[in-house]
Amino acid sequence: MSSNKSSTTPFSISKGRFIGRKALLLTPILCFAILTAQEKSLLQVSIQKAVQLALKQNSDLETARLEVKRADSRVMEAWGYTMPSIDLSGQYMHFIDKPVTFFPDYFLYSFMKGIDSTFPKPTGALVPISFTPGFSASGSVTIKQLLFNGAVFIGVGAASVYSKLAHDVYRMKTVETVTKVRKAYYAALLSAEARALMQSTLQNAEDNLRNVKLLRNQGIVSEYDELRATVGVENLRPTVLQTETNADLALDALRNTMGVRHTESLTLTDTMAFVPVTDSLLLRAGDDLLESNPTLSVARWQIELNGAAVNAERSAYLPTVALFGSYQYQAAKNEFNFSTNDFFKGTNIGLSLSLNLFQGVQTWSRVEQAQLEQRKSEEQKNNLERNLRTGLHSVVGALRQAQKRVESQFKTVEMATRGYSIVTTRFLANAATQLEVNDALLALMQARVNRVQSIYDYLVATADLDQLVGRLPAYAVSGTE
Repeated sequence: MSSNKSSTTPFSISKGRFIGRKALLLTPILCFAILTAQEKSLLQVSIQKAVQLALKQNSDLETARLEVKRADSRVMEAWGYTMPSIDLSGQYMHFIDKPVTFFPDYFLYSFMKGIDSTFPKPTGALVPISFTPGFSASGSVTIKQLLFNGAVFIGVGAASVYSKLAHDVYRMKTVETVTKVRKAYYAALLSAEARALMQSTLQNAEDNLRNVKLLRNQGIVSEYDELRATVGVENLRPTVLQTETNADLALDALRNTMGVRHTESLTLTDTMAFVPVTDSLLLRAGDDLLESNPTLSVARWQIELNGAAVNAERSAYLPTVALFGSYQYQAAKNEFNFSTNDFFKGTNIGLSLSLNLFQGVQTWSRVEQAQLEQRKSEEQKNNLERNLRTGLHSVVGALRQAQKRVESQFKTVEMATRGYSIVTTRFLANAATQLEVNDALLALMQARVNRVQSIYDYLVATADLDQLVGRLPAYAVSGTE
């Protein structure tokens, strides 16, 4: 027995070392797998949550929000030009080498001869004399108030118009983002429905194949029927794989629109439900378009902004009137020993007026260019309005057509389901052929696809209608506040 113990002990020790080394090698792999699983988080998303996430994280919306803040700041800047400006200045100067002025010596002699009789008589030479003190100091406060300037006061109005335009651009981006998210969500739902339908159709085909094989073994159906059922199953498999790929791509598109990471695993909690639009909403859609379409509103503000630019260029013909005043203390000495008694104050107040009398034809040309730009923006607005009316007519038509298709497809699916059930029962009773079963299955699949597609088309048309009339769903309005 001792020999057995001695022979098994080394083997067990080496085995334990081998397991230990293997565990050490597997540890990094296990850690990576755990971290990857943690990073792949699950996010349950309703259409409301998808829209609200996009409103918070969409880069275009963030850019529009920053532009709104910038426009509001420009309004404050424009008002600032109408307020008084106050400047404080101070200066200290020490002349190391003083500047001099040259005077003829006879000029000095006329002053000095009465004071000093020994002062030499003039010879006509130039004598350098400095009147500059060695040290000087000064401080002043200057106030200027603009009383009238056409460009400034017109600029205040233009800045306010620009601020309103920026707010409408932000609203336009918000409506666009909500519409994109809704369409992406509906597309993901459609892809998921198509995948489920094809998987269900494949399951029906596989069930039928099992029935055919059972009947074939019993000698009830022919080999041809079994071959047709087998081919039908195999023909469906690539379509099922394609719908699964399409569903994954649709989720990727939804992630991009929402602004979430691709590591987020999305689970859609809403379904493709048919919610009909009220007739009253369709009847007033034309008026809502003209009143609330954000793109059209932006075009109107652009016309006003160009009108302000015309007035701003015309303001060059008007004078500029300003009130100014200053208060100054200054002192000068040859020694650096200033005291409060050495400073003397100076005060002034005045009114300035400036008016350009002639500047070639520059002002006239700039006014004409601004007027042409305004006319361009008016034409663009009119063209936009026509295109929007055409688009609204198309969307309303598509909406009504999709609604009729939805209502008819519900009945079609019911009839196709009933037909498939009948032909399957008849086939099991050897009263129908495999061809009839395949036709019934194809009809059922097509009816289901048509129903889902019609609901999707209706929902997309609803989203397009909301975008045209500038309306946000209730869940989107709370996300913008």
